[in-house]
Amino acid sequence: MNSDEIRGKWNQMKGSVKQQWAKLTDDDLTAIDGQRDRLIGKIQERYGIAREEAERQLNQWKLPQHEEVTRHEEVTRRKVS
Repeated sequence: MNSDEIRGKWNQMKGSVKQQWAKLTDDDLTAIDGQRDRLIGKIQERYGIAREEAERQLNQWKLPQHEEVTRHEEVTRRKVS
């Protein structure tokens, strides 16, 4: 999932992000505003890990999330058609 996709789906993703990285606050999620670099930075800051590790975690996490959102969009489109 690229930066544009994250930003476009941010409101849908906030709950899942909070479940994955519970140390992120609501204020953090508001400040991140769907920007991938900000999300990586906040994960790094809250968990005290290297940027590379935060990015690795995001890359591992986002694949199932992206697939779930994509499936939901496909089902929604079929219902509308």
